[in-house]
Amino acid sequence: MNGADIMVKCLEKEGITDVFGYPGVAICPFYNSILDSDIRTILIRTEQNAAHAASGYARCDDKPGVCAVTSGPGATNLITGIATAFADSIPLVCITGQVNSELLGSDVFQEADITGACESFVKYSYLVKDANEIPRIFKEAFYIANTGRKGPVLIDVPIDVQNQTVSKFKYPEDIHMRTYKPTVKGHAVQIAKVVKELEKAKRPLICAGGGVLLSNAKKELCQFAEKHNIPVVTTMMGIGVMPTNHPLNFGMVGNNGKPYANRAMNESDLLIMVGARVADRAVNQPDLITKDKVLVHIDVDPAEIGKNAGPSIPLVGDAKHIFKDFAENDFCCEHEQWLETLNEYRNTMGIKRNPNPAYVDPAEFLRKLSSKMKNDAVYVADVGQNQIWSCAYVQIKDGTFMTSGGMGTMGYSIPAAMGAKLSKPDKQVVAVCGDGSFQMSMMELGTMRQHNVPVKIIVMNNNYLGMVRQYQHFTYKDNYSVVDLTGSPNLEKLSAAYDIPFIRVENMEQADAAIDKFLADDTSYLMEIMIDPMDLV
Repeated sequence: MNGADIMVKCLEKEGITDVFGYPGVAICPFYNSILDSDIRTILIRTEQNAAHAASGYARCDDKPGVCAVTSGPGATNLITGIATAFADSIPLVCITGQVNSELLGSDVFQEADITGACESFVKYSYLVKDANEIPRIFKEAFYIANTGRKGPVLIDVPIDVQNQTVSKFKYPEDIHMRTYKPTVKGHAVQIAKVVKELEKAKRPLICAGGGVLLSNAKKELCQFAEKHNIPVVTTMMGIGVMPTNHPLNFGMVGNNGKPYANRAMNESDLLIMVGARVADRAVNQPDLITKDKVLVHIDVDPAEIGKNAGPSIPLVGDAKHIFKDFAENDFCCEHEQWLETLNEYRNTMGIKRNPNPAYVDPAEFLRKLSSKMKNDAVYVADVGQNQIWSCAYVQIKDGTFMTSGGMGTMGYSIPAAMGAKLSKPDKQVVAVCGDGSFQMSMMELGTMRQHNVPVKIIVMNNNYLGMVRQYQHFTYKDNYSVVDLTGSPNLEKLSAAYDIPFIRVENMEQADAAIDKFLADDTSYLMEIMIDPMDLV
């Protein structure tokens, strides 16, 4: 066997069935060896999208997503996808080819110091120098990526190491890492403190972030909230921890969140932040969530606790384990008046819209779309106005909501939706993007066609980079700069070029019939909806 053979065997041992990537000379030994495996290879049209597709795959599975690209520009193109996964704590194992070991540092053709370049947004990285080390490195990489605060791990393998002959292969059964021992179970004393505060609280609130979903703690959080009648708000990455229409779900907080959700955060006397970073998009004034209240911050990453807001009770551990521990404590908390107050806020503080009837109203359209989608469907929002409308108006039932929250990477939705569909082929998967973000990944229509990935895509067309135009509208008094998307392709002709069915919706009168046709069966579909260029989120 050679090093490339061993790399493939390691993936098989980890139960990996799909690899997203783009070959080049420096990764060719690996792609040659994978031909002798049952692992499916998905040729992505640009390397950044290999990481996005692996991200979508991982978010619908219990294993890290895997992508593999070549050295130099292949590896550097991957960086944005790696950074996107790191910002949202998505477990990936990213494999890059590299030039011959003896040429490292000599600036030869397609050499790039990818481990150095990615240092600030990977959990860990490896530069493999001996093929005999590959089994240990792969075992560690998968363990690191998928434990503690999850995230991407990079493995850079020079081509001579891939070709190096190895006499035997043995995959490690156990992990022995002195310096990496993530805390999973919460400290009993801290849990007791939280319970004591809950018994006293008159206005308790849970703010759930993406960490709840990453730890598969949806069920445990919902049971805890329902048992004690505690209202819940979410960050953008926490959307989906409870059904949107659940009576205890008061929506997303933050700059573009529900006004009544933000008010609930401000007025609570006990705030339990779980699996959330307390970053600026969700909490732009950290002092407000510590003033006149008890702040409990639960996170598997101790570095996040106290980074942006000092908690009264820090609690390090995995959300699933901690909510199971809470469930073992028998306590009572009374706060009916608090729920009545929040319901009054919800009824009186809703966002008022005045849509232009000549166009599609994105708010009402997304309500209709999501109500007609299957209960366990996967909804993938891109970045821009489409993302904010999605967060505000999509109704998640028992399905999954995915987007790029921490990095805000345009072009994420289509490759991530492809990864989700390949991970869960029986689920309905819909990607929603703007006409700007669509053009950042529209080349992946070729991947969808080649590999028969039936993703449904909606493009909100307002002929602008809408979110930037909106910012310039308020900040620069309509002095627009570099936001006009004139010259964009005719989507009907583009769909025909890829043999994908197409439908255009110009106003709300056409919406119901178009949505029914769009969702009728499990095939690829491209829908263009015409949005008022001056509409605001």
